[in-house]
Amino acid sequence: MKLPETMKALVLMGPDHQELKTVPVPKAGPQEVLIQVESCAVCSTDVALIHKAFPGQPPYGVHITGHEYSGIVVALGDTVDEFAIGDRVAVEAHNGCGRCRNCRLGDYTSCLNYGNTKKGHRANGFTTPGGNAQYVVNHINTVHRIPDSVSFDVASLVTNLGCALYGYETMGGYIAGQNVLVIGPGPLGMASVAAAKALGANRIFLSGTRASRLAIGKALGADRLIATADEDPLEVVMKETGGIGVDYAIEVSGSKAGLDLSIKALKRNGKMLLLGIPHEPVPIDLEDMSLNDKDIFAIRGESRANVGRAVSLLANGKVNLAPLVTHTFPITKFEEAYRTFNQRIDGAMKVIIKPQQE
Repeated sequence: MKLPETMKALVLMGPDHQELKTVPVPKAGPQEVLIQVESCAVCSTDVALIHKAFPGQPPYGVHITGHEYSGIVVALGDTVDEFAIGDRVAVEAHNGCGRCRNCRLGDYTSCLNYGNTKKGHRANGFTTPGGNAQYVVNHINTVHRIPDSVSFDVASLVTNLGCALYGYETMGGYIAGQNVLVIGPGPLGMASVAAAKALGANRIFLSGTRASRLAIGKALGADRLIATADEDPLEVVMKETGGIGVDYAIEVSGSKAGLDLSIKALKRNGKMLLLGIPHEPVPIDLEDMSLNDKDIFAIRGESRANVGRAVSLLANGKVNLAPLVTHTFPITKFEEAYRTFNQRIDGAMKVIIKPQQE
């Protein structure tokens, strides 16, 4: 398959400043594949690192953004026999170094050599080139085949589902028969609802401010929608659980109000998962947590092979993320794509950039 020498890519030139550049097409190393990117989803984490550089991020003028993407394998590294040219694939962003203790235990999103490419660490879109480009290189450990029944747009969202599954695993893994509260009906919140439903949750509460998003949550499996402008979510949860509270609270809003609600809505010995990222210090009620034996868990990314599990759920029809895809744009209209995402224009949830479309 003859490949071009150059490609279009979004290069981060400075804070809040990306430009569409012509850059060389990367070459796959011995344990890598080259992917022709078909869909790259915009994530709030992309917006955050575009605004302010994350640790380990490459210099301005070099870094290619985007960590949620899917596409077609078009070239193989010298030792690769796990994939074939033409395979449709989804990816996960993180490939740990494989040599530190965390990686050896499977916690590769917590790699102790994070950002050290010489030791093998890669986090595409964070510390290495991402998927806002026509082609991208991925280590084979981060690549997952997808069936024809899963569209590229949906496949680009698989890390959202992987993050939710990793969070549930970290808290203990058993959701069947439990009551779950999800706070914040954004993409991660929706994935958390869908995962909880697939894992057999008894009752799923979804709390948020936007009616349009809550409606999508209903389609993904939420049993009780709580519009915070109309109802007090804590009162609803306590009333409908007989004053006990939920087994799991999934906080995705990243707000102080969300954290407060998460803690207060938990039953004694309940567990709270922090999926949203507060970008400022936030006080929490440690007294409540201590006196009532509550636990808080925080995760980063989609570790412990949970993207593979997420692909399986999608492929087997156990989860449907298609309702999350609300807008698509060719890569030449990336500014409009990010504006649509940031300003929630026309109810934007997940905005997809199509690098092959100009």
